[in-house]
Amino acid sequence: MDFPQPLVRGRLVSRYKRFFADVVLDDGTELTTHCPNPGAMLGLNTPGFPVWISKSDNPKRKLAHTLEIVEVDGGLVGINTMHPNRLVAEALEADRIPELSGYAGVRREVNYGVASRIDFLLESPNRPPCWLEVKNSHLKRGGTLAEFPDCVAARSLKHLGELKAMAAQGHRAVMLFVIQRTDCDVFAACAELDPKYAAGLIDAAQAGVEVLCYACHIGADAIRITHRIPWRDAPVVAEQRP
Repeated sequence: MDFPQPLVRGRLVSRYKRFFADVVLDDGTELTTHCPNPGAMLGLNTPGFPVWISKSDNPKRKLAHTLEIVEVDGGLVGINTMHPNRLVAEALEADRIPELSGYAGVRREVNYGVASRIDFLLESPNRPPCWLEVKNSHLKRGGTLAEFPDCVAARSLKHLGELKAMAAQGHRAVMLFVIQRTDCDVFAACAELDPKYAAGLIDAAQAGVEVLCYACHIGADAIRITHRIPWRDAPVVAEQRP
């Protein structure tokens, strides 16, 4: 996913009211930017952190600038939660996720379950449909471990239940975590912040939901999904046992 124009560097002054962030650019310009992240942003909202912002030419926008990337301890973190679905769509088109290759068609935002919409539905004439849910991971509290979620995620837990229902019907169901960090090489559900989700992810995997975790290249000009990383808490399912 290429940015329309290279991002501009600055420093974070304050992130507040969830969707606002004040930034001072390297040239001294002070801006109020849109913060496209409803989560807690733990470890990413410290005043003084280097940040990168984009600018929109849409005259209808209230805020022309958007906070896109935060630098923490030399690593870059994409905080825009609108990007993972775009990144996955691009990766599917370019066949950069081998586990999800070979489908003839891809549909987005398809209604299913109980008042839910799946992020992607992959279809081919001679194979079961693949229901693909995407989540953004940008939390790191130590080492090289990426985590999700960074707060209680009841809606995300509901999505796991919907995926389990699809797997029970003989369909393929996949939970894909997009790791928008350059400093992580393993993933785990954050049991300390949401024990129900962490337990729900293991339960879903044991019920047949596949869990994929993919890292990203992040730069001022583009963000792209690159390679798979392991899920630390992956359970041993029945067919994997000797």
